[in-house]
Amino acid sequence: MSIKDKTKRLAFSAILSALGVVLLYVGALISVLDISMAVIASICCIFAVIEYGGYYPWLIYAVTGVLSLLVLPQKEAAVMYILFFGFYPIIKEKLEKKKKLLSWILKEVIFNVALCVMLVLSHFLLAADASEPAILYVVFVILAEIAFPLYDLALTRMISLYIYKIRSKFKIK
Repeated sequence: MSIKDKTKRLAFSAILSALGVVLLYVGALISVLDISMAVIASICCIFAVIEYGGYYPWLIYAVTGVLSLLVLPQKEAAVMYILFFGFYPIIKEKLEKKKKLLSWILKEVIFNVALCVMLVLSHFLLAADASEPAILYVVFVILAEIAFPLYDLALTRMISLYIYKIRSKFKIK
């Protein structure tokens, strides 16, 4: 690979990282959008997985996560991005190369570990002074378990839409 190609890939990664930080910043400013913007920011990693692969998606994930922790006024969107939404689209490709049942088991395990870490962090770090009833956590987990397969399906459909309909219009390669 030539230096020109490497530079192009690095510049593209930097632009996607900056876009991811801006999206997370919007989620931090408008707290209702924090989860939505973490999901949308993860699309930047999807583009890198499809177009370049290798370490570029991980580079975007790391840069976006670190910068968002440094510059965001509210850290919830950054934490959700770092703990799940940022890396999941990157590993999704590798998980789906396995048998379907094993793939879903691994996806669920990864999601549930990330969900547990998010709940523990939110309980002990973000809301240490508030005393929420335990039922809120139970309802949140139930809703998250329902939403995860829908998120995965939507992600698959969006990836297919990009590859088959939109990709040729960008002429990235």
